[in-house]
Amino acid sequence: MTIYEASERYNIPIEILREYENWGLCGEVKKVMGAWQYDNRDLERLGMIMTLHDVGFTNEEVQTYMRLFLEGTATEKECLEMLNKKRGIALDEIHFKQKQLDRLDYLRYKIQQTKKQTGQEK
Repeated sequence: MTIYEASERYNIPIEILREYENWGLCGEVKKVMGAWQYDNRDLERLGMIMTLHDVGFTNEEVQTYMRLFLEGTATEKECLEMLNKKRGIALDEIHFKQKQLDRLDYLRYKIQQTKKQTGQEK
């Protein structure tokens, strides 16, 4: 499967595919008549790369994670640490957003109470 076929079929941006090629992570990718050819293992790896991007990994973090992942079970601890760190950041963001929502709800409550006290509620 060529880069364009993979991009179209799996909805992967060409830029991500080019990154993947440039990182040298695609051991199974072969050049045929000047065009990269992707196999199923490459597509699985690309799916993981897309997931890592979706959860907020930077390009550098994705590259580091994928290099560790491809080394096998000896690097599981490092991979897990990277995932736990990103999870912690996401939880912090969620907690911050929850505090914002709580504050917004309080302000809305205060306005509604003022309306009730002045008889302006509709």
